Amino acid sequence: MTDLFESKADDWDKGDMKQMLSQAIGGAMVQKVAFQPQHHVMDFGAGTGLICSAIAPHVQSIAAVDISPSMLERLAEKTELQGRVTTVCQDILDCPLKDKFDVIVSAMAMHHVQDTNAMLQNFYDHLKEGGIVALADLDAEDGSFHPEDIEGVFHDGFDRSELQSKLERVGFRDVHFETVTTVYKDDKTYPIFMVMASKVERVSGL
Repeated sequence: MTDLFESKADDWDKGDMKQMLSQAIGGAMVQKVAFQPQHHVMDFGAGTGLICSAIAPHVQSIAAVDISPSMLERLAEKTELQGRVTTVCQDILDCPLKDKFDVIVSAMAMHHVQDTNAMLQNFYDHLKEGGIVALADLDAEDGSFHPEDIEGVFHDGFDRSELQSKLERVGFRDVHFETVTTVYKDDKTYPIFMVMASKVERVSGL
C-alpha cells in the first residue's frame, strides 16, 4: 500500500493549522470524554500522535492506528508517548484487532475512509460494552477544503444528521454533536465537529 503521507511526515507537526486543530480537538476530547486512568484507547488515524499527546496523560494505554508507516515513525520518536502509546500500522477494516477498547477517538481521519458504514461498524466491534467514540471531522463542505489533486480524500466532510443515522444504524446510542473549532481559509469557513456516541450495554434476559 502506498504511503500517501511519506513526504509530509517530517514536517507534519510544524503546520499552524494542524497545531490549531489538534489543540482544539484534543482539548475538547479531554474536556468532554470521561477518560479514566485504567482506560485503553484507540486513536484511529493517529498520524504523528498530536491527539495521543493530549490524551496519554489521562489513560493507561493508547493504540495509535494508522496505515502510514512514516507518520507512525514520527509518533514513535516522541519520548513523552513512549511506554504508553503503541503504534499499529495496519488497515483495521481489513484486519481487525483482537483488543477491545474503552474509548475510540479519531481526528480528521474519517474523510480518508471510503466506506463510512464499514468504518463505524468496525469502531462498534472494537469497543467494549459501555464504551464510547469521540470522532472529529469536517462538516459537509463544497470540496474546497482540500486541494483538487489530493489523493486519499473520499468525503467532503459529513452531514451531521446523516452521520448520526449511520451511527445509530450500527447500534450506537446517545449520539450528540458539538462544534469544537472553525477553520478560516481563503475567505471560507469550515466548522469542525466532534460527535460522541455510546455502545450501550445489553441487558441479558430481556
